[in-house]
Amino acid sequence: MSKAALMPVEDALDQLLGMANEQRLADSEMLPLDEARGRVLASDLVATLDLPPWPNSAMDGYALNLADLHRQPLKVSQKIYAGQAPDALLPGTCARIFTGAQVPLGATCVEMQENVEVLDDGRVRFLQPLKAGQNIRAQGQENRIGDILLRAGKRLGPFELAVAAGQGLAQLHVVRRPRVALLSTGDELVEPGQPLRPGSIYNSNRVLLGHWLRELGCEVIDAGILPDRPAQTRLKLEQLQVAADLILTTGGVSAGDADCLGQVLREDGKPLLWKLAIKPGKPLTVGHFGNVPVIGLPGNPTSALVTFGLLARPYLLRIQGVEEVMPLSFTVNAGFDWSKAGSRREYLRVRLEAGNAVLYPNQSSGVLLGATWADGLVEVPEHSTHRIGNPLRFIPFNELF
Repeated sequence: MSKAALMPVEDALDQLLGMANEQRLADSEMLPLDEARGRVLASDLVATLDLPPWPNSAMDGYALNLADLHRQPLKVSQKIYAGQAPDALLPGTCARIFTGAQVPLGATCVEMQENVEVLDDGRVRFLQPLKAGQNIRAQGQENRIGDILLRAGKRLGPFELAVAAGQGLAQLHVVRRPRVALLSTGDELVEPGQPLRPGSIYNSNRVLLGHWLRELGCEVIDAGILPDRPAQTRLKLEQLQVAADLILTTGGVSAGDADCLGQVLREDGKPLLWKLAIKPGKPLTVGHFGNVPVIGLPGNPTSALVTFGLLARPYLLRIQGVEEVMPLSFTVNAGFDWSKAGSRREYLRVRLEAGNAVLYPNQSSGVLLGATWADGLVEVPEHSTHRIGNPLRFIPFNELF
């Protein structure tokens, strides 16, 4: 395939999201809040109570009715702590009140204690002008009964779970976990803890992607390491399609004699796309084996990292019902010169220093250590060169993870 035939990144992403829209997960389950982080809401979260449920004080101070100001100094008729139900305010009096406590019926404002003079006989004089509603959090200030607080498709983090807890909910209706079969390919791979043979390397991709998948709410089916044998590859894919919603592989997707996964997918499956105008990650392969989607990532660790983060991650979020699947990004200044106008869009590992993107010295796709040094990726568009200070798009790693 010529360089001119390489698929642009945007086209590949559109095709992946189109495939995901047709394969959204329909099943759901109820989960306790403590187990729901990272999962996706299956139905709208609708408020069942006002928040706050009653007017409450925003300050430690004194609650009073403005109509009684002309009678001051006012007698303190009650003391109200958070968690107590107050009596109605007696006419011509005020109430000592603490932050978060329910404002008594009849009170129209709260004055902070710093602006109050307490006389020797216990009565109170107000030293500053007051206005209605001052320092009172109104009932329903945050939400009213029937408000939609979170839409279906919202990914649940600590803030969202706290909102649910604030409504008194102990569990939530979430989309079931996608079942992802994670398969490594290559005769050269050895799992950590095993003796390293001559010519072999340890399998770091399984660890990287396994943790990443779980962070995205997936159930991981560890399919182990597959040797470079077409017949075994075909048999393994046939076995995995029974239990998985997605088969995610690393390695074996290029055009070499030992790249069996790409070969089998193109011969016996339904390929959707192959070879992207992206660096690193050009050999990415996507298709179906039987009725199950297959995303074949390149084997080099940084190629796998980039293509998973930019393409497989959005797919996995979309099948769970998430609409906003793209990571947040922003513009930074290049802290380097870039004189190579390549035909593929490049994603470089960089660290931010004083607002400038500084390159990791070794940008080889086989070097994973740079990801631990870097803060994220900068995007260098196709056919472009750059000087120090030029603006580039930056994608933080903490957005991808």
